[in-house]
Amino acid sequence: MSYHNPVLLNECIEGLNIEPSGTYVDLTFGGGGHSRAILEKLGPDGRLFGFDQDPDAQANIPDDPRFTLIPQNFAFLERFLRFYNAIPCDGILADLGVSSHQFDEVERGFSIRGDADLDMRMNPTSGKTAADILADYEEADLANVLYRYGEIRASRAIARAIVARREEEPIKRVSDLLNVISKWTPKFKGHKFQAQVFQALRIEVNGELDVLKEMLASTPKALRPGGRLVIMSYHSLEDRMVKQFIREGVFEGEAERDMYGNRFVPFEPVVRKAIVANESEVEENSRARSARLRIAERTEYNPK
Repeated sequence: MSYHNPVLLNECIEGLNIEPSGTYVDLTFGGGGHSRAILEKLGPDGRLFGFDQDPDAQANIPDDPRFTLIPQNFAFLERFLRFYNAIPCDGILADLGVSSHQFDEVERGFSIRGDADLDMRMNPTSGKTAADILADYEEADLANVLYRYGEIRASRAIARAIVARREEEPIKRVSDLLNVISKWTPKFKGHKFQAQVFQALRIEVNGELDVLKEMLASTPKALRPGGRLVIMSYHSLEDRMVKQFIREGVFEGEAERDMYGNRFVPFEPVVRKAIVANESEVEENSRARSARLRIAERTEYNPK
């Protein structure tokens, strides 16, 4: 089994509009599928930097002097590119979410397909686990996590049930949590509901939306005018944030305008609508069904 099967790989690489002597960044290195495809397009003077906080990814480092792996969260994009004298770069790629490898490694606790400790940390050496959150969060905070990140309508009732159950015994394993939410799990599409609950906890464990926001905010400083930003997301919370930032240059409201109505934005969309996978790719890789790819080009405008 491969570490990770990249979705919309050709579209991602084409979106970067790679120059052979350019400097590029793969923010979600993982199994190295995107990075290897980028390296094939680069000449001897090209450079590629990969980010991945998961120690498992280090086993996939290509034997190529043009490649440098930065074993850090991509929230630190600007800091490390400055350290490596790689600003401005020519293209940034991010394939968000959890890799196939992380789902398949049952002991990581990401998947509902097997029983394991409720961990869900993308960096398994730091931070709170999902079990910690279920044990420590107040009922209202748990309900907020489930509703905001999982769009769970019964979030308050489930949070109440979690608090009641943990008073009797800890909720430490996948099977424990599935048992708690079983009352609200529909007979049909039950896996989808369970996956939404797990998604909510995973986003909270890893601070995924906060990290995405921090990364996006740093991309105008990291990219040269004309450079490309290529972002693929797998749920609406991420995609809405990416779409809003590309369109307006801010995360809330609209872009600043001058007296003539001209908008001050750091990016211009290359494609107006998100690119989605075709049916043949979805048949080969079910994860492709929810993928949304957005591509933008850096403008001359420099935000304050």
